[in-house]
Amino acid sequence: MPEAAIYVALVHGPVKNKRGERVTTAVTGLNVHDIARAVTTYGGRGYFLVTPLAAQQELVRRMVAHWEGSFGTHYNPNRKDALGVAEVVNSLDDTIAAVAGREGGAAPRVVVTSAREVAGVAPVTFSDLRGRIADGGAPLLLVFGTGWGLVEETIGGADLLLEPIHGHGGYNHLSVRSAVSIVLDRLLGERGERGPE
Repeated sequence: MPEAAIYVALVHGPVKNKRGERVTTAVTGLNVHDIARAVTTYGGRGYFLVTPLAAQQELVRRMVAHWEGSFGTHYNPNRKDALGVAEVVNSLDDTIAAVAGREGGAAPRVVVTSAREVAGVAPVTFSDLRGRIADGGAPLLLVFGTGWGLVEETIGGADLLLEPIHGHGGYNHLSVRSAVSIVLDRLLGERGERGPE
């Protein structure tokens, strides 16, 4: 069990679109459910869906309420357990404040992710971050972006940038729920980061 508390944030806005413009993306049911399941599986303490759009916030609340209500609880109790970690918030600042509130005032170290290298920023490796988790200390907030990634000020305002996931093919465009699962397994899984076989 890791000593540092782990939280996950999935940012829907502001993020970039394929033209590099600032946008807010739509929340998808798959990301709500699947990332909550991954966070719960790996012992994360919370999963924040970040969107400034009131209609999208209400959609998330309805999804969670469905599975926490009497029908969902009886139909699939495991889904209720997983969605118990999910919460919708307006902004990343609200997420940081919520984590600090849960952790007795301890502000989290913000760790952002990117599918690409970021110019001028030396990323932390999976093995180094895994060691920091094992050493305990401040909670960690792992931040993932939807669309075409986090905006520059989110990356620039973070404490750490995690190295990108690299596959063995030339293709590099994972779904965000896949990326979250891979990152959580590399950081919190029993075997940790695996080298070449």
